[in-house]
Amino acid sequence: MFSVIFSTYNSPDWMEKTLWGLHYQTFQDFEIIIADDGSTEETKQRIENFERESQRKVKHVWQPDEGFQKTRILNKALLAAEGDYIVFTDGDCIMRNDFLAVHNHYREAGYFLSGGYFKLPMSTSKAITRDDIAHGRPFELDWLLANGLTKNHKTMKLTAKGWRAKLLNALTPTNASWNGHNVSAWKADIFAVNGFDERMQYGGEDRELGERMFNRGIKSKQIRYSAVCVHLDHARGYVTQEMRDKNHVIRLSTKSEKKVWTPFGIQKA
Repeated sequence: MFSVIFSTYNSPDWMEKTLWGLHYQTFQDFEIIIADDGSTEETKQRIENFERESQRKVKHVWQPDEGFQKTRILNKALLAAEGDYIVFTDGDCIMRNDFLAVHNHYREAGYFLSGGYFKLPMSTSKAITRDDIAHGRPFELDWLLANGLTKNHKTMKLTAKGWRAKLLNALTPTNASWNGHNVSAWKADIFAVNGFDERMQYGGEDRELGERMFNRGIKSKQIRYSAVCVHLDHARGYVTQEMRDKNHVIRLSTKSEKKVWTPFGIQKA
């Protein structure tokens, strides 16, 4: 079984779209875990509404709002995970209906899988309904263009299929890094490096976990053009340069000292 973990913070409209994207997956052997970094009661009510309408159970892992503490809530979600394989995304992403099937197909011992996203403008993000998700319209170029998207070369992420997607995965200059919005790994490998470093806030906090996994000998596979999700637009008022600077120092230490473990993770020193 998969455990699908995604984070959220006071974005119930976007979170609901993420949930319905999961509901309509072709691969169905998974549990849903929401890592909630301090949202208000409205988020809880929306989750209950989804459970009632979908007849699915959701694990809602919540912590009080103490600023941006995504790494802390993700570690709590990992402790709640029952699957032996973990797929991570974010509560502002909608997955194409074969998203989990792709992660299932490419998973392999000794590897994590690295995907990307296609960013949508705000007008398009707002236009997407549950019915649109059910029928795959957020991944149809004509529908997106009719609903506010401007065409560019990046639309290949949405239209590549089969051999073309495999070729683009092989040719893309983008590193197969740990991208928290579209990444999967064996739970045992994540726990072996002690999960996320809870000192880290916004800015590379996901990638640092992947860098420790690399140091431990885990490799990565690129599935950027195969596991497709769209990213809904939103502001990031919680981001500060101080966060980025602190994270940069931690990541430099992880790389230069080839660290495979953080004492600030799931298990505390």
